[in-house]
Amino acid sequence: MSEFIPLSVPNFGEWEADAARAAVLSGWVSTSGARVSEFEQAIADYLGMPRAVATNAGSSALHIAAMAAGIHAGDEVIVPTLTFIAAVNPLTRYIGAEPVFIGCDDSLCIDPDGVEDFCANHCTMRDGKLYNNKTGAHVAALGVVHVFGNMADMPRLMDIARRYGLILIEDATEALGTHYISGPLAGKFAGTMGDAGCYSFNGNKIITTGAGGMMVSNHPDWTEHAKHLSTQAKADLLQFLHDEVGYNYRMTNVQATLGLVQLDRLEGFIENKKARYEQYVAGLDGKKGLRILPFRDEAQGVRPNRWFFSLYLGESDLDRDTVIAKLQAQNIQTRPVWALIHEQADYPRNEAYHLDKALDYRKHIVNLPCSTDLTEQDCARVIDAVLAL
Repeated sequence: MSEFIPLSVPNFGEWEADAARAAVLSGWVSTSGARVSEFEQAIADYLGMPRAVATNAGSSALHIAAMAAGIHAGDEVIVPTLTFIAAVNPLTRYIGAEPVFIGCDDSLCIDPDGVEDFCANHCTMRDGKLYNNKTGAHVAALGVVHVFGNMADMPRLMDIARRYGLILIEDATEALGTHYISGPLAGKFAGTMGDAGCYSFNGNKIITTGAGGMMVSNHPDWTEHAKHLSTQAKADLLQFLHDEVGYNYRMTNVQATLGLVQLDRLEGFIENKKARYEQYVAGLDGKKGLRILPFRDEAQGVRPNRWFFSLYLGESDLDRDTVIAKLQAQNIQTRPVWALIHEQADYPRNEAYHLDKALDYRKHIVNLPCSTDLTEQDCARVIDAVLAL
């Protein structure tokens, strides 16, 4: 039996081991310690933002971003249906808000045409606020996810948010390192163009602290409030006085130590991602009706991090679940894209629009192995296995 090729796993080595050992031996292993502040500053510096707030997960970062932004119970938030459910729950159900689901464009990110149509034709502006004609609720925010590290159409989405008075929260949990390299947004990273942006350092992300997240904002008072919320809202550290409901969303010192080492390696990880993506394109794109879905890339003024690679089967004779099962039998781990959120839990009661592409991609995408240390040889083995199906 051939060696197992996982979908996406951490890339840890001696540097991370030495750093973690030093953190453990220092005794500062929990939510106190200098490394958390250092990691926050390092991420802020990398992104060109004034401040970053570390959390214990990307979903925690989104939750405190929503609270700091002032999204309230009863508000509505426009969100994508094609994404991981943790991108939607914190912006809506965690705070009692309701989602309005929009499908995707060919980048797999939220469809600006769908967002525009909903705002223009299903809502009314009154006193500078957007209201849903069907529910009467205030549509307060727009949640944008940079799916698989692909940059969403930020110029259009920022314009829509501005015209309709929407708070714009970017979920860049999969997109650390993705940024514009030309055009009016040159130098801007995914997660830094809206009102707030959030990142994840989960084990499968491009850099990882095992678990963890980060929030940034273009509103200094929001990050100040977010930090307060994430540290139990302590108004008096000595007397344990709390001035509002807070959360234990803190990152540990050990996690932050790992994050500092991983951040130093990020650009190298992105280079390997690019090489393996180009290998998949050369080996599979256009063969037997297969396509490797593209990223907005240098030709469109974007340097993507190419976090996940998507094989599209819609123009072939292959069935998604059969492909996944046959590759698993060869010790190659793959997965489908997420089940659409508007069909899950109690979300079918919420409105959903412009779903055709999301439904198609859900049915026909298989995500291929994409770890940051995936070798040329293992990538070639995956290609050969797919072509032999």
